[in-house]
Amino acid sequence: MRHSNPSAELAMFMVSPLLLLRYGVGNVHCSTDHENSEDFHSLLDFKKDITDDPNGALSNWTSKTHFCPWNGVTCTLRPPSCVKELILPGQNLAGQISPSLGNLTCLNLLDLSTNNFHGLGLYENNLTGVIPPRIGLLTKLEELLLYGNNLYGVIPPGIGNITCLSIIDLLENQLDGAIPSKNNLTGGIPRTPSNLSSLLELSLAFNNLGNTLPSSFGNAIPNLQNLYLGYNSFEGHIPASLGNASGLTDLVLSANNIMGQIPNIFGKLSGLCLLNLEQNMLEARDSAGWEFFDALTNCSSLSELALDANNLQGVIPTSIANLSTNLTYLLLSENHLYGIVPSSIGKLNGLISLSLGYNSFTATIGEWVGKLTNLQNLILTDNYFVARETFSL
Repeated sequence: MRHSNPSAELAMFMVSPLLLLRYGVGNVHCSTDHENSEDFHSLLDFKKDITDDPNGALSNWTSKTHFCPWNGVTCTLRPPSCVKELILPGQNLAGQISPSLGNLTCLNLLDLSTNNFHGLGLYENNLTGVIPPRIGLLTKLEELLLYGNNLYGVIPPGIGNITCLSIIDLLENQLDGAIPSKNNLTGGIPRTPSNLSSLLELSLAFNNLGNTLPSSFGNAIPNLQNLYLGYNSFEGHIPASLGNASGLTDLVLSANNIMGQIPNIFGKLSGLCLLNLEQNMLEARDSAGWEFFDALTNCSSLSELALDANNLQGVIPTSIANLSTNLTYLLLSENHLYGIVPSSIGKLNGLISLSLGYNSFTATIGEWVGKLTNLQNLILTDNYFVARETFSL
């Protein structure tokens, strides 16, 4: 009787829609090139990403020999030869699983179980189907790169069980649903360190993800540096727990349906360099709604602040002058701002791009413009500025 082996089973997860593989060759089309250079180069690419081969399992994988006799490789019997099986279990191979395996169009069996792979890169491969639930069994995985494919469905909750993950990049797919909530990725405040405490980058932009961001989201990603959730359908408020993700440097929530006031918690992110909240429904209706500007003065490394296309109302606070001297991009267009642009904005002399268009600013364009000596892009379109006789940069 065959014994159930979770490690073996997890390696077989690739025999799924994720890799367009299936048992039995069936009608799979193989290369008509007798040498099948695509399979040849794909296997060599796989070998190139192996950083440790202590058993010499790939020792006969050389550019001077045909690939069919290589260790672990089984080819189709009838020409043109193409790889139908790649079986290398228990070899203690280390490194990243190359995305080039997606080019093995005849492959119907892949067994890489009981090795020490730390990365799975299958990006830009035209993969279709869902991310298999058993991906959560890849407990040693450090990088999961599936961006630029045609994956759909929900993100498997089991991802929260991969304790070593440092990068998750699912950019530009067709994933929908919510970020899983019943695991340590986004669940309640864990008593022990989160299963994803090693996560450094999470990129889920350009999908169809929705619902609210869980209130304890930030507690589960304490060491995260880059969070890219733009161009989805997230709604509700920005969770206050994001202030606990103290390692954040890049935070992008653009083009969602996020509402409410911009919270002061960003002031706790002292290393924040990029904050992009544009194209949401965030609001500031009174002085309390603008207090986030005061909080952002604690972010001394802030270089890009994008708040355009929201529902910010009123006069820009003079505290804008206290933002980081490293600020190069300040985008406030397409809001409901009015009054006079504060002259203190001239202290932000590191600005390269300043966008104030499509608001209701009045009076003349002040001398602050001349103080922005590094400015390359200035957008003041569709306001109510009054011309003045003398104006110089």
